[in-house]
Amino acid sequence: MDTRKSICVLFGILVILAWVLGSAIQVGAETMNYKFYTWVIRGEDIPVGDVEGHMVGIAIRGAFWAFENGEVATITHVATRDLIKGSGPFMQYVTVNFADSSTIIIKSHGTLGGTAAGALATGGWTSEIIKGTATSKVKYLPLQKGEAGQKGYGEGTITYTLPPK
Repeated sequence: MDTRKSICVLFGILVILAWVLGSAIQVGAETMNYKFYTWVIRGEDIPVGDVEGHMVGIAIRGAFWAFENGEVATITHVATRDLIKGSGPFMQYVTVNFADSSTIIIKSHGTLGGTAAGALATGGWTSEIIKGTATSKVKYLPLQKGEAGQKGYGEGTITYTLPPK
């Protein structure tokens, strides 16, 4: 009888430990909201020629992210796009660099919306990070003379889990 009782107590302790340790992992998840400003560093669009305004392109963009908690990060985007008159799908890799030298690398898929003249107007995307997600929306400003591409501003949310130490 004592052996059976000891096994039940041991099993109960293991269940409680599993529950406590399992919920401790979830506590590590953080959500950070941010606003951003982005610009083109370099970009090139190549006409496809099948329909009017169809372009395939690549762009490198810079950005600043300002988080609600006061942190600021610099960003480098490397993106490809397949647009007809400024609208269509894109894919990008984003490297987020924080002041403490930590980084997050994000892969995003989304769509861009264009104006009747073919300029970028809006965009939205969903991203994937290791153990996390990010979503963003952007509005683009008109292209100014001498710029490599349109500047944009927007906001987003990033949710991630820090790796164990």
